[in-house]
Amino acid sequence: MAKNNLTTVTDFILMGFTDYPKLDIPLFLMFLSLYLVTLLGNVGMIILILVDVQLHTPMYFFLSHLSLLDACYTSVITPQILATLPTGKTIISYGQCAVQFFFFTSCAGTECFLLSVMAYDRYVAISNPLLYSVAMNPRVCWSLVVGSYVCGMSGAIVRTTCIFTLPFCDNNQINFFFCDVPPLLKLACSDTTNTEVVLVLFGNFMILTNAMVILISYLLIIKAILRMKSSGGRAKTFSTCASHLTAVALFFGTLVFMYLRSSSGKSPEEDKVVSVFYTVVIPMLNPLIYSLRNKDVKAAFKKITGRFQGSQSM
Repeated sequence: MAKNNLTTVTDFILMGFTDYPKLDIPLFLMFLSLYLVTLLGNVGMIILILVDVQLHTPMYFFLSHLSLLDACYTSVITPQILATLPTGKTIISYGQCAVQFFFFTSCAGTECFLLSVMAYDRYVAISNPLLYSVAMNPRVCWSLVVGSYVCGMSGAIVRTTCIFTLPFCDNNQINFFFCDVPPLLKLACSDTTNTEVVLVLFGNFMILTNAMVILISYLLIIKAILRMKSSGGRAKTFSTCASHLTAVALFFGTLVFMYLRSSSGKSPEEDKVVSVFYTVVIPMLNPLIYSLRNKDVKAAFKKITGRFQGSQSM
């Protein structure tokens, strides 16, 4: 009966990233720099793929959407960090919190599915190179990408509904820098056991399903590579998968560490560091990973810069 007298929360207070005011300015400059580099890298990758005909292939089509997702979901989080750092906290309405949570989980979930699609694409390219353009025609590519977005958004709807149908009363201070599952569950003023079970089962299913698709794809890729007679050909073929494997390891590794490990012994500070890694650092690293290890991207970049310099000199 006492809970009926509690005040329903209409807004939340995000408590920010650190309790040390002296670090606010250095952290602000660091996050601003990372955000600008992330936008420059991902938007630059999208433009490069659009303007260079040599990059109009399924692999780079999927990569352009990966860059779009990275740019979008870091833009959902990083400006919130920048707004919080000068004062140490910021107020966000209940509706804004729900919208932020939905778009963040939509982008992250879609990226999870897109990475498994990219693994499948590499398998088709390596195992059936002669039929690759037929098997991965534009209609199939668009279907896989749209399917990834639909699955990601569907998962976000489930998570958002589970979290924001919980009652939040009196305590509205989120000891985090954005609206995420663990800190929101702690604020709920009712039993969250059923919600946590649904979220864990759904999260496990999504992560493990995509991880299995990626694992099976790469086992088949390794099998196809071992059949090649030339050792140079094997090394060259496997090198085309190295960037994707790196991106997969970083993304899935942090997701598992953040959401699927035991809650015992977890601290908000530890969660903040891990969250910064996959919301800010990984989106910045992905375009670097794919460009530094990719000859086609390097060649396209040199071609575009050469054209620009030529037009400037005229």
